Amino acid sequence: MNILFVIDKIELKYFEFNNLVTNFWLIKELGFKSGVGGNNIFITTNNRLYLKDSKAWAICYETYQKDGNIFYNKEEQDIIIDDFDLVMFRPDPPVDNDYINATYILDFTTTKIINDTKAIRNFNEKLHATMFSEYMPKHIVTASREKIEEFLKENGEIILKPLNKCFGSGVMYLHQGDFNTRSIINTMTNEENSVVMVQKFIPAVKYGDKRVLTLGDSILDECVIKLPTTDDFKFNTHNDNFVKKGVLTDEERQNFTNVAKKLNKLGICMAGLDVVDGKIIEINVTSPCYFIKEINNNFCTNIEKKICSYILSQLKIETEINY
Repeated sequence: MNILFVIDKIELKYFEFNNLVTNFWLIKELGFKSGVGGNNIFITTNNRLYLKDSKAWAICYETYQKDGNIFYNKEEQDIIIDDFDLVMFRPDPPVDNDYINATYILDFTTTKIINDTKAIRNFNEKLHATMFSEYMPKHIVTASREKIEEFLKENGEIILKPLNKCFGSGVMYLHQGDFNTRSIINTMTNEENSVVMVQKFIPAVKYGDKRVLTLGDSILDECVIKLPTTDDFKFNTHNDNFVKKGVLTDEERQNFTNVAKKLNKLGICMAGLDVVDGKIIEINVTSPCYFIKEINNNFCTNIEKKICSYILSQLKIETEINY
């Protein structure tokens, strides 16, 4: 089969040997490993997608294996996306106009896409987490300084998050009585013009946040805890020193299976739930990191095999339906 990965620009720049990246493991498993391997894997980026004659195309590069690693041929190929059996759409936020326009281009193909780009376009990772508010900390979504100040007074400590960024970028902590309160709120909301997610601060975040991984209607038993750095209240660097083995509670397994089922119905079969003290603080759907290297090391497994087997099973189902 021919499979196209739409990856991030920085990931293309550092494509080889980048085993911290989920796509590295998926491409290696789908394309070159025994079992599910043997497929032709191509890579591209958002800005290399285009329309011609009302059809979606990609300027892409073919990957290959050498000495157990993966590389890509620097010679560009123009391929109509309908000729691919599957598109793995995994560029990182920000979900800006360029990102949204890439999803529009993919509206012009009938090829199976994971995660579905229409679903991604309709699901903001911060805002739409409120679909599962019963599993979240107390929160509001607003641009109003007055409402944020009221929420701060009521809860004492809060977190403010921009809606379209990733990896903790732009996230601010604020406590009642902070001399910078108004300045921080004005900056975050762009003088009350930009809506932000505001959540009650959970002190247990000092012990890290848990990455719970969904796959179809299920959640994976394997998970990791992302630890805050010494100079921040949150995880902000992908380093072995700040990632450790996690364990799901029975309550988390039950609650988040409900989340996985609803997300899957929306067209989001792969997601990463960020969880603190049993509460969802964010749902990653654009390019969720599955921490494959860390999970394999901590659980003595090859979790990429399970993920890729699921991906190919969905492709088989799609083919049978179309047939």
